[in-house]
Amino acid sequence: MKNGLIDILKGKFLVSGDAPKNWTFILFASSLAALMIASAHSADKKVHQVAALNEEVRQLRSEFVAMRSHVQQMKLESSVRTAVVENGLGPSEVPPQKIIVLTTDK
Repeated sequence: MKNGLIDILKGKFLVSGDAPKNWTFILFASSLAALMIASAHSADKKVHQVAALNEEVRQLRSEFVAMRSHVQQMKLESSVRTAVVENGLGPSEVPPQKIIVLTTDK
């Protein structure tokens, strides 16, 4: 047991007779580890992108609510009345009259 541990620490398994088998396994394990690390970094990057997009959605929703409130205020009759007074327009003094058109069917 002691000799086996010392051989592993010295790296004899890398230069012994069946070293190519060991090297292929080490390369395979290293490539899997690199793939796992790349996948983890990709997942972290996507999580950060999702968080940034959620923040942007939150800001845009807030801006939308503010604009909708502003538009609703602008649509009020009192707001329209004050806006058109600057152009010289005002409410009519004469009430509207209903026009009735009589048609004859032939």
